Amino acid sequence: MTGTDSPAEEKPAKEQNQGLARSLFRVSLPRWRGSRYSLSRLFFNFYLLAMGSFVAIAFTADFVISTAQRGITDDYARRFMRGTITLIEDELFRHPRREWQRRIGEIDDKFSYSLGIVERISLDRTLTPAQVNKLDAGDIAIDHDGDIMYHRLGTSSQVLVVGPLASSRNPELTDRLPLELRLRLLTWSLIGVIFAIALWFWIRPVWRDLEALRQTARDLGDGHFDSRSPAARTQLFAPLSDTMNSMADRIRQLLATHRELSCGISHELRTPIARMRFALEMLTETDERAERERLWAMMEADLDELDQLIDTSLTYARFEREAPEPHFSSVKFAEWLTDEVDSVRLLGRQLAVTVDTTRLPDHLHIDLDRKAMPYALRNLLRNAFKYASKHISVNAEMVGEDIRINVDDDGIGIPPEEREHVFSAFTRLDRSRDRSTGGYGLGLAIARRVLELHGGTATADASPLGGARFTLTWKAHQ
Repeated sequence: MTGTDSPAEEKPAKEQNQGLARSLFRVSLPRWRGSRYSLSRLFFNFYLLAMGSFVAIAFTADFVISTAQRGITDDYARRFMRGTITLIEDELFRHPRREWQRRIGEIDDKFSYSLGIVERISLDRTLTPAQVNKLDAGDIAIDHDGDIMYHRLGTSSQVLVVGPLASSRNPELTDRLPLELRLRLLTWSLIGVIFAIALWFWIRPVWRDLEALRQTARDLGDGHFDSRSPAARTQLFAPLSDTMNSMADRIRQLLATHRELSCGISHELRTPIARMRFALEMLTETDERAERERLWAMMEADLDELDQLIDTSLTYARFEREAPEPHFSSVKFAEWLTDEVDSVRLLGRQLAVTVDTTRLPDHLHIDLDRKAMPYALRNLLRNAFKYASKHISVNAEMVGEDIRINVDDDGIGIPPEEREHVFSAFTRLDRSRDRSTGGYGLGLAIARRVLELHGGTATADASPLGGARFTLTWKAHQ
């Protein structure tokens, strides 16, 4: 059968294709050929990034909220401490002013925070102008930096100092961590541990998917095109895994097509080239005009055959390499079908070619690609012209929402076991080995690619005329 080569001929082409693919992958994926992904490094990188970002956001939010609520907090602190400060002030006013320092020392021993008395003038550099105004107005001024409250004692020049209020600023409590700090440490420790556990259970499937994708890419880069990425454990990498598998299928298909075309075309080129070489040798050895004209005609026929082979091969390669985007348009189907058959009717020589559209609805319009669909129909007709004895019938019908075209001939037919195989490229049945029917085994392959472009299919079956029936089926309205 034409288009088949011996294993010895296929092996160099296969090795060449795999070598080209390996080179492409090594250029595009250099970092995937290194060591395995480190789970611990991946975990710690994610953990430090996420936890650091979380802590930064938490502290920033705390600072913003504290700043925004400072006025509310100050008002609450004043109302909370006003009673205590008033009681201390009343106690001091019961004694002469010279005893205030002694008395404040006695009271200080009964509080967990410091109490003291300073001169008003000494606070000008400590407090802000706004705080000084509050102090002079008889209100409580709060120094946030030192966490200290100031209150002027009546109309005197002395000021009561209460604080620092925070336990961390009191010397008597420095032997243990402040409660607030301990609570914060405990809270952040729990958050860190819980987050680490959650992140570990999330990062491990991600790491497995990354490692699987890395290994698959490495296998593909080494030319093992049967390798496929396993099903992703996380939805994050599921689309990437599917895309990589689709890419591997496409690469394998393209390499197979390349190998098939290379082997098939090289095989098909041998016969016309050999005939041309023989004709050229005969041409140099004869002086008879008639013989020279016959040899010239033979060479012209071989050149036409080579040109047709190249054109057909390029058409098949275009459909196989990358299916073009279909451009559907609505056509009046009965007229379109009749015109397409009439355009190739002359190739049928003395064959009777009939077109039957009586089973179609009146004024039926069908959606099709007016540039691609003629390839399919004409290739089926040319195939019928080769094998028909006397009669070829083309008929069309609607089956549900599909349009169907049947091309029947009264030739020798196709055995059931070969009816699917004939749509493979460079496939001709054994009875056509003598090349009396011509062709390269690409016409039916092109027809099927065109129908796949339309979302349909091309099939072969037995014909009511006794030969073969080829059927094109696709949706009538795209």
